[in-house]
Amino acid sequence: MAEKHGSLSINSDNIFPIIKKWLYSDHDIFVRELVSNGCDAVTKLKKLDVMGEYTLPDDYKPEIHIIVDPEKKTLKFIDNGLGMTADEVEEYITQIAFSGATQFLEQYKDKTTDDQIIGHFGLGFYSAFMVADEVHIDTLSYKEGATAVHWTCDGGTEYDMQDGDKTTVGTEITLFLNEESVEFANEYRMREVLQKYCSFMPVNIYLAKENQEQEYETIDESELREDDVVVEHIHEDAKTEEKENDKGEKEVVEVSPAKNKVKINKRPVSLSNPHPLWMKHPNECTEEEYKEFYRTVFMDYKEPLFWIHLNMDYPFNLKGILYFPKINTEYDSIEGTIKLYNNQVFIADNIKEVIPEFLLLLKGVIDCPDLPLNVSRSALQNDGFVQKISEYITKKVADKLTGMCKTDRESYEKYWDDISPFIKFGCIKDNKFADKMHDYILFKNIDGKYLTLKDCIEENKKDQSVEEKVEDTKEAEEKKEESSDDKKEPEKTTIFYVTDEIQQSQYINMFREAGKDAVIMKHNIDAPFITHLEQKDEHVQFKRIDADLSEEMKEDAAIDEDTVKKLTDIFRTSLKKDKLEVKVEKLKNAGVAAMVTLSEESRRMQDMMKMYNMYGMDPSMFGGQETLILNANHPLVQYVAEHTDGENTSMICEQLYDLAMMSHKQLSPEEMTKFVKRSNDILLKLAEA
Repeated sequence: MAEKHGSLSINSDNIFPIIKKWLYSDHDIFVRELVSNGCDAVTKLKKLDVMGEYTLPDDYKPEIHIIVDPEKKTLKFIDNGLGMTADEVEEYITQIAFSGATQFLEQYKDKTTDDQIIGHFGLGFYSAFMVADEVHIDTLSYKEGATAVHWTCDGGTEYDMQDGDKTTVGTEITLFLNEESVEFANEYRMREVLQKYCSFMPVNIYLAKENQEQEYETIDESELREDDVVVEHIHEDAKTEEKENDKGEKEVVEVSPAKNKVKINKRPVSLSNPHPLWMKHPNECTEEEYKEFYRTVFMDYKEPLFWIHLNMDYPFNLKGILYFPKINTEYDSIEGTIKLYNNQVFIADNIKEVIPEFLLLLKGVIDCPDLPLNVSRSALQNDGFVQKISEYITKKVADKLTGMCKTDRESYEKYWDDISPFIKFGCIKDNKFADKMHDYILFKNIDGKYLTLKDCIEENKKDQSVEEKVEDTKEAEEKKEESSDDKKEPEKTTIFYVTDEIQQSQYINMFREAGKDAVIMKHNIDAPFITHLEQKDEHVQFKRIDADLSEEMKEDAAIDEDTVKKLTDIFRTSLKKDKLEVKVEKLKNAGVAAMVTLSEESRRMQDMMKMYNMYGMDPSMFGGQETLILNANHPLVQYVAEHTDGENTSMICEQLYDLAMMSHKQLSPEEMTKFVKRSNDILLKLAEA
């Protein structure tokens, strides 16, 4: 065949610099593209065999081999697919953006099989020029009488093509790496890239180093396969030991039988699993297989809580597995990974157009051949179809969770503490998900019992005191008399919550004694989630357990106004807080001397200020501040009231205030230093007494 010289069919002489720099965001992605091309070539050949247009050899094994040569700085991709004729090289290689896969699919669109073609854009091959100064193609078509072709290009717009010397059907692509890319001729670096992009390609993939010394392994003769190359036959005699029998006599006993073994050329190990778990039907997968797949893919040896196997053929093709990992308690440290595949080819991690944002807290794989990818396969075109896929995934997750709550409430409660941050985040981010999950959100109360929101409302309605009911009725009647035209405010049910069971233990004990309940809401996501629930349901409001003092905790007895004034003045003076709000109550729990409350509105405003780093602003400017509640039934409070000018009164006031604050929030470093010193002074006075 005469040597051919031609010009690549492109519209701009500057196309190669663009390809080299901008076609793909990650340069190592050329490996994925060239291996994908090899997979397509193998898939096409198998399709032709199925359709009767070609007969595969009996011993045919679809394979792709990658050979690295660090000395020559070359990289080879070898497949045993259908190969190309000279005309096909002209058509598919020299015309940039003409996709052979697209034409093949069009030609055989009425003879479909289960195997999928990966390539669509006709640009994958040219990703090689991102890392190579020169590229060679050696190929031999499956067609009878075909002549091998040798094609070369140095990255310019000119190429050479002539008869080649390849004798086996398939294609071999050789990359002569540029100086910036010689890392890819390193066996370990190439293994890393292959594991990243090609772990689940539909064809076995093998990596080797050029001129590498032959390695061997020894196996039992019974395990010998037809394709094994035997180097040596080895006979191992039976192993015996002298042992004492039941009669106390010594005898020789066989402990290992004779074995026939063979030394063979070490079998190559594929870097690809052509049949990943997500491609199987859920009924074919065992629990151990799901766990092993999770460990292998995500290198996480903590067992997942449970998983969802997605398997859909209509109206789009989507398969995958989503795992619910054991989530850390701090929301900021949650980091999941959803790997997106297209026909078992890795595309990217955590593509938000396909995967709802809240699902990114999970770990899993999703394979959707119908995704409308752009040419780099690393991002999605703006397409309504993508939104449908996202909605489907959300629906399947919600169905799994609600189904578990209905049919296996015990397991659902067991998992709840770990999965609740994910579910709450999902409710905030996705209204449809929130609507589906509304009746299946659980709240753990201070006794460790799990309640739904409806349960919480019912419990709190029972707890509402007669006095509160009377007060609400009077208030409602007064408003009605003022104006019959005014819209009546919806009656709200207050649900109290705890953010720190240790710090707020004093309040929890008082709640228990009063027969009241509260729920645990100590995760960072709970603050915005509470607001979300209040916006969704105007009949519910949340208050932290120290936001107010319940009537059930107080005695129905009046406090002398003079006592209230004296205590207010002495505490303001001792603490140097002229605006401190002080209330004096007779609490049923005589063991509590003082406590601090802060209105829910003020707390949320302070939290918002912290979130936006508004530390220089005064929280009181938004209305409300901490209220110090003194228990008139406690001896220390009585002592202060009776000894306003006492030697130790000021110190007692400071100590009571700090103790109350410590049950409310953490003291600042300066406050804690003073508290420790004061505590030591008090102990010293007791010792000297």
